[in-house]
Amino acid sequence: MVEWFYWVQLSVAILAGVLAVGFALAKRTPNDYTLGSIALVGLLLLVQIVVAIVQPALGNSPSGSLLEFWMYLITAFLMVIAGFVWALVERSIMSNVMLGLLAGSLAVMLVRMDVIWFVNSA
Repeated sequence: MVEWFYWVQLSVAILAGVLAVGFALAKRTPNDYTLGSIALVGLLLLVQIVVAIVQPALGNSPSGSLLEFWMYLITAFLMVIAGFVWALVERSIMSNVMLGLLAGSLAVMLVRMDVIWFVNSA
């Protein structure tokens, strides 16, 4: 995991959550902005998967459990796909609420992945 990329991912996830909840409060259904922001979070997670494959070969290994890190990363990516599909199928205000909660959950999962990679002792 690369520290600056973690901060980019965390910022985008938080902004996507605020945006989705804001649209829900404005009683708007999912649109290109809310779905696009979640898609961007998913794209960043996909890049994180590639980074997590390459970094240990370059000497940047996690200080915590590699299995736990990968389970968080794969689960987060699958959550993005499921939430995106749900918002496409059910075009209601509650889908924006769900996208906001999804983005918040992803932000928490990113923080945990950062802790696993940098803080935990092996």
